[in-house]
Amino acid sequence: MTYSNSYKLPEGNVLISLSGGRTSAYMLHQICVANDGLRDDVVVAFANTGREMEGTIDFVKEIQHRWDVNIRWLEYRKAKPKYEEVGHNSVSLDGRPFMEMVDSTSSNNFLPNQNMRYCTQELKVKTIKRFLVGMGWKRWTNTVGIRGDEPRRLRESKDNRWVNWYPIADAKETVKNVNYFWEQQPFDLKIMKGSGNCDGCFLKSESTLAAMFREHPERMQWWIDMEEKTGGKFHKNRTYKSLSEFVSLQRDWIFDEDAYLCQADDGECTG
Repeated sequence: MTYSNSYKLPEGNVLISLSGGRTSAYMLHQICVANDGLRDDVVVAFANTGREMEGTIDFVKEIQHRWDVNIRWLEYRKAKPKYEEVGHNSVSLDGRPFMEMVDSTSSNNFLPNQNMRYCTQELKVKTIKRFLVGMGWKRWTNTVGIRGDEPRRLRESKDNRWVNWYPIADAKETVKNVNYFWEQQPFDLKIMKGSGNCDGCFLKSESTLAAMFREHPERMQWWIDMEEKTGGKFHKNRTYKSLSEFVSLQRDWIFDEDAYLCQADDGECTG
């Protein structure tokens, strides 16, 4: 396998955002090889929402140990400084970061939705930003795992602290490159299709959520509980309880196949 110059690190502080999916992990690998490792001014960060599948957590652990990469495990917290650095042995698996985020807005019964996706901003983008600022960083390059076959997802940074860098897209590599790479590796992401990112994310299609309700009803109950606790809705046209009830009555063909934004085409939640 060749390694494109597109993966050469730029000068200055560099953040490599690891989402926990195959694409961002592939990006990390290519950068490490192309640069003979990582400099001291490069931070690899995984922002855990608390609703990732255990297979995702295991995948990030394996990346850390097999590739000898120092991954900073971060989680949102309601109290200042509004983040906490954890380890792979103390990472939240019960939704704590997500619940603390919702608790901070629950007085308005306002849950995130496809039009106001503040969960990605708070749990991932701002959590990592607060951590880096806490380290003393003032400016940096934000490395994002978006492929060459996802051009609609490429965008410039809206924050003047960083500029976005898309090395996989710059190298014009596609999902075929990513899949081929993982077929050659001794380990892989072991989760069912569609369960990546937050397990019951409201951006996923109805058919994907229906599959989650069938295969992991105990995990999907969390989303029902959050709506009932706040009196709010993650989606304007449905509740998770109604979808659960519908799943028990209908066949797969009845469900909407369309996903929103970053969840389409096996995308990873990158902010």
